[in-house]
Amino acid sequence: MQFPKIPVRPVILCGGSGTRLWPVSRETFPKQFAPLLGERSTFQETLLRVQQKGLFGRPLVVTSEKHRFLAERQMAEIGVEGDLLLEPVARDSGPAILAASLFIQQHSPDALALILAADHLVLKPEAFRKAVADGCAAAQDGAIVTFGIVPTSPATGYGYIEQGEAIDSAVHKVARFVEKPDAATAVQYIAKGYLWNSGNFLFRPDIIVDEYVGSDAASVEAVRAALEGARSNLGVPVLDQTCFLDATKRSFDFAVMEGTRRAAVIPGDFGWSDIGGWDALWEMGDKDEGNNVALGDVTFHATTNTYASADDQLVATLGVDNLVVVATRDVVLVADKGRVADVKGVVENLKRKERAEAVHHARVYRPWGWYQTLELQDRFQVKRIVVYPGGKLSLQKHFHRSEHWVVVKGTARVTVQDKVTDLSENQSTFVPLGAVHRLENPGKIDVEMIEVQTGAYLGEDDIVRLEDVYARA
Repeated sequence: MQFPKIPVRPVILCGGSGTRLWPVSRETFPKQFAPLLGERSTFQETLLRVQQKGLFGRPLVVTSEKHRFLAERQMAEIGVEGDLLLEPVARDSGPAILAASLFIQQHSPDALALILAADHLVLKPEAFRKAVADGCAAAQDGAIVTFGIVPTSPATGYGYIEQGEAIDSAVHKVARFVEKPDAATAVQYIAKGYLWNSGNFLFRPDIIVDEYVGSDAASVEAVRAALEGARSNLGVPVLDQTCFLDATKRSFDFAVMEGTRRAAVIPGDFGWSDIGGWDALWEMGDKDEGNNVALGDVTFHATTNTYASADDQLVATLGVDNLVVVATRDVVLVADKGRVADVKGVVENLKRKERAEAVHHARVYRPWGWYQTLELQDRFQVKRIVVYPGGKLSLQKHFHRSEHWVVVKGTARVTVQDKVTDLSENQSTFVPLGAVHRLENPGKIDVEMIEVQTGAYLGEDDIVRLEDVYARA
């Protein structure tokens, strides 16, 4: 592989809630952070895909403030360093890519930008890296290069790309983009050599800014002002919310790609999927003799053409066909595999009923670690709490509950009023109602503890933060 003379800075778009993969993907923990086909998340796999020295520079992760610590934690787990740019509100992919382009112009003026979705799957990363290298010359010359996927079926869930004349041996101009077709039209597109539109791009940032000015100059000024006025949150820039809200909420395809004359495409077979639903995971997964795919503790009996996923529990199927069964800690989804596109409707219905499961997982992630409710009754609650090495909860107090803490793993440093104590496995402490307290992990392994709350009100909003290292106080 011949490397380009200029660096390529990967931009990982890490927003969105991914409700089509509910209940694994929810607003507070979207699909890009979940291990869908192995031990690592698609966000982590995307980062690892762009670590080849000589081709890729420092990645830039564009995500929301609420997902910032999740992104940082998962980057640390795989040993990848990068920059973060935080969106105070979601404005779709157009403003996000524009903000990333302006950021790279400012910090790496000679670099190309490679836009990647954090929730896509690529099973042939080497082929993808070669395509990126092949597209650099055209991108440096001003083309906006997208990556077209050679279709494996007449899919109706993707937009398509018609190739035009060749720019070089690897890159063609885009004759036109077409929207998601019906089944009959998709068959015709494949016969004519059309490609799936993957929604990943390679370009010079200044080209994108110029193109965006031509279609929506006001949004460019709004995003530029949001970047210039960004505040720092523990060293990470957060776009100014007032200015960012002035940018039109619009996808990058509509903002730039559908009107540009610079669009180009590289066809490729990367083992790509945007994982648009549970059926996609069935299609991509390793199948048994019954054409079934399992993730986790699953056993199939007289079962065919089924996808099943289990989280911390056994799932067994008997005498069924063409199902999706997804069991999380608090929800079980059973669906006809041909109807999984309707999962978003299930989520909307749950939201109308104000069910917390529509948005929140049983396991709730915080900057310092996570907690999970094991039992909840009228006047008591039992939680499992895990604090990462170096993690520190806020200095806080409660008006309506007291707490008992029992350490089951690691060494916890506990502050109760003016007393600071290190507790090891099987040791415990009591936090009276109204007492100022804090929990932290000074060690090198996770601290795990069981918390028993008692009181008249046990809601998470009964927390008065007096001091917080994560700037939440």
